[in-house]
Amino acid sequence: MTEVVARAVPPSADGKGLRTGALGMVSSVVIGTASTAPAYSIAATLGLLVVGGTGFKAAGFVLWAFVPVLFVALAYRELNSAEPDCGTNFTWSTRAFGSRTGWMVGWVVTVAQLLAMSSQSAISGKYTLLLFGLDSLADNKYATLAVGLLWLVLLCWICYRGIEVSARMQWILLAVELTVLVIFAVVALVRVFNGTAGPQASAPQWSWLWPSGIGLGAFVAATLPAVFLYWGWDSSISVNEESADPRHGPGKAAVLSTLLLVLNYVVVAIAALAFAGVGKDGIGLGNPDNSSDVLAGLGSAVFGGGAFGKIMGVLLIISVLTSAAASSQATIMPSARTTLSMAVHGALPSAFGKVHPRYLTPTVSTWAFGIVSFVLYVLLSLWSDDVLADSVSAIGLTIGTEYAMTALACVWVFRRTLFTSVRNFALRGLLPLVGGLFFVLVLIMAVVYYAQPDSGSTTVFGIGGVAVIGVLAIVIGVPLMLLIYRSCRNFFAGRTLPRGSVPAGGDSIVPDVA
Repeated sequence: MTEVVARAVPPSADGKGLRTGALGMVSSVVIGTASTAPAYSIAATLGLLVVGGTGFKAAGFVLWAFVPVLFVALAYRELNSAEPDCGTNFTWSTRAFGSRTGWMVGWVVTVAQLLAMSSQSAISGKYTLLLFGLDSLADNKYATLAVGLLWLVLLCWICYRGIEVSARMQWILLAVELTVLVIFAVVALVRVFNGTAGPQASAPQWSWLWPSGIGLGAFVAATLPAVFLYWGWDSSISVNEESADPRHGPGKAAVLSTLLLVLNYVVVAIAALAFAGVGKDGIGLGNPDNSSDVLAGLGSAVFGGGAFGKIMGVLLIISVLTSAAASSQATIMPSARTTLSMAVHGALPSAFGKVHPRYLTPTVSTWAFGIVSFVLYVLLSLWSDDVLADSVSAIGLTIGTEYAMTALACVWVFRRTLFTSVRNFALRGLLPLVGGLFFVLVLIMAVVYYAQPDSGSTTVFGIGGVAVIGVLAIVIGVPLMLLIYRSCRNFFAGRTLPRGSVPAGGDSIVPDVA
């Protein structure tokens, strides 16, 4: 079947061949929320925070890490209102800092999504086997690899099949996930307050929400996973060109997604901390044996061993499975649209700009991402579970880079309008600047922390494997950019996507005039 090829046209032209007006506000919020994998993210991160030395203050780190994320979300919203391009970080960084920087940002975003797919596929494979009672196979690397790969192919096909199908799938997966989390939190807190939770339980206190009294090392180590706990909400922006209100809907959805996430995370964190405590034995969240998934460790204790407990135990497994599946799907969609946009603007070969004539979704971009994810997941899994774990941790370096660059791009693109109103100064200047500088600091902290030999599972010449993998993954983009430089000369010369800004009195990005 013949495919439509999106051409390198300016953003004001008629799009890229994607289906317009397909997503409403609620669907965009669902995509942004589901992409973070709320159930698995909080289950895996909370234990790490407690084991790392934060104790009950883990709830405070979960809460306050949201603030810089919100500042970055505001930057996304403002940039999207001026240029609703599905390339998002790539497009806006190019407008602000030039073609080479923009291309590298697009590469960093793609690397983050590829590494994330390996983790999410592994989770989907493991929890599918657990759901069917195949616990022994769930610990078998080859069994989880096979099932995880099946999930990856299925989700790529759903994303290829159409944005409406993808959105409906997200609704179902997120509904199951959040329902189970709400039931878990309510039951846990009720049992704490009625005294049936056990001797390890503690009544929630307001002091838990202020991350004070923590040593510098533990503070740094806790800040990194707490901040990256929120990664993924920006997926709602990446489908902006398929939204009913491209300029304003996705930006609002991104901010709403972060608000829903912090509410969900804080409530579940407090419930888990109150019920299990922070002890290092049994169900305590300080027990290293529980740190990889605190919800799984608490399920039977919270719900009991009766019929209700067994049902909820199964639903907890389902919630983590749906969390990973929804996050995988919401990772494929933005990655395909990033490379589609790069092709449209001439930053990648035109083949990546192909759109299906009926489904109106990226074809080559979707399946290319799926194939590379497939190969990467197989190689990392067969190489070593330790390498796979460190590759997932390396995502933090790429996330810090993309958030910092986008927030700073907002300040630069809107530099001519910052002082036209208090609103513009705050939402386009001050808050994005604070968010961007925060993530620059986080990026530096992450490199220093992960470079320590004992920070991860592997080392390379005495340097932590997480730092090596993260830095190399980013640096590889330089030779790749040089490789395609000649075939994408118009882009790198600034002809297809020139630098731009929003002039005073305007509401859209226009090319700067030398």
